[in-house]
Amino acid sequence: MTAPTAARDLDVVLVGATGFVGRLTAAHLRDHAPEGLRVALAGRSRDKLDALAAELGGVAATWPRVVVDVSDPAACADLAARTRVLVTTVGPYAAYGRELVKACAVAGTHYADLTGEVLFVRDSAEAFHEVAQRSGARVVHSCGFDSIPSDIGVWETARVAREEGAGELTDTVLFVRRLRGGLSGGTIDSMRRQTIAARESVEDRRVINDPYGLSPDRAAEPTSADRAEVAPSTTEHSRVRSTLGKVGSRLPVRRTADGHWTGPFIMASYNTRIVRRSNALLGWAYGRAFRYHEVTDFGSRAKSPFAATGMTAGLLGLVAGLSFAPTRRVVDRFLPEPGEGPDEQTRVNGRFTMEVVASTTGGAQYATTVAAKADPGYNGTAIMLGQAALCLAQDDLTSEGGVLTPAVAMAAPLIERLRAQDFTIETRRIDGIDA
Repeated sequence: MTAPTAARDLDVVLVGATGFVGRLTAAHLRDHAPEGLRVALAGRSRDKLDALAAELGGVAATWPRVVVDVSDPAACADLAARTRVLVTTVGPYAAYGRELVKACAVAGTHYADLTGEVLFVRDSAEAFHEVAQRSGARVVHSCGFDSIPSDIGVWETARVAREEGAGELTDTVLFVRRLRGGLSGGTIDSMRRQTIAARESVEDRRVINDPYGLSPDRAAEPTSADRAEVAPSTTEHSRVRSTLGKVGSRLPVRRTADGHWTGPFIMASYNTRIVRRSNALLGWAYGRAFRYHEVTDFGSRAKSPFAATGMTAGLLGLVAGLSFAPTRRVVDRFLPEPGEGPDEQTRVNGRFTMEVVASTTGGAQYATTVAAKADPGYNGTAIMLGQAALCLAQDDLTSEGGVLTPAVAMAAPLIERLRAQDFTIETRRIDGIDA
């Protein structure tokens, strides 16, 4: 089912266009939207929208500008009714996204955002999944570095394994092999808000801590009694060695079979839940025995275990600092605000390389590399969001409506689009866990 197009005068509306990532996404659409695609810029200030259009130049100078208050249900409904696709960079989404999701789900308008907020996605799915199914709207959360590399990396791994007759996925790990460039202020703010929510609400804490908290059928998912959620399986990793002492042994630092040291990945707690939602929405196409987690690879040098331990302790300290109002005020002084970002040179030098390593029920192992020469939190995210918007607007998608993930809504067409933007997305069969 596809969204209706009658009486719609726009194809893509970018809400939050004057924010940092919004401006980068607008520039990407200026350069890559096909001739004739009806794009509009939307935000709170007409003056800022006019200034952005003039700054962008080219075809973007002629794009319509729409002033909208994203907290106004009527304004959101009017905007959703005008366009085929609505894309928003305005976070935190729990505060500024719900009315837009509702309007799109009701109007049959496709929607994409950059959220990394478990509670927002959970609320969106519970309130609007069936509404979007009926209207044909594809409501697609997390179309940036949260969580496209993880989501399409696992989807592509499962596809290749299935096509080669290797069976379904079992133990699957995403290794962050290289990450140069900043995580956005919005990502940090999402972590801040969820830390606060988890402390203040028992129910919110339950959802946030549940590794299958975004599943559309929680009862069908593994329970704590039959899964190994936090620690990697012993076939892939060995315990941290005694050289790190008692402190190190209590941290989630591990050594892989070939001597690489790994620690936590700051975005893993969110990405893993999106990937598990994809598996459930796809009818457990990755497999009922699919187990997934994400780690940062610190390499195999002599200093690697200490780097992994130091980063892990710092991350745990950050979470602890954000949990209490007095320390949060101190920590916030050193963290980027939503809408802030690095200079152009820093963004240009950004890179990321991620590798999904999976075993299958047929006894094979596969590795899928997802990489780009782009700052993950800014330039890279703008490319991913921009191409997701174009994919929703232009491509012949077979997915049904609902509150979806990038892999469920548009995996294969989006992969091809990202490859055309010089992303590397490659799967190979390997003889053993290539970690």
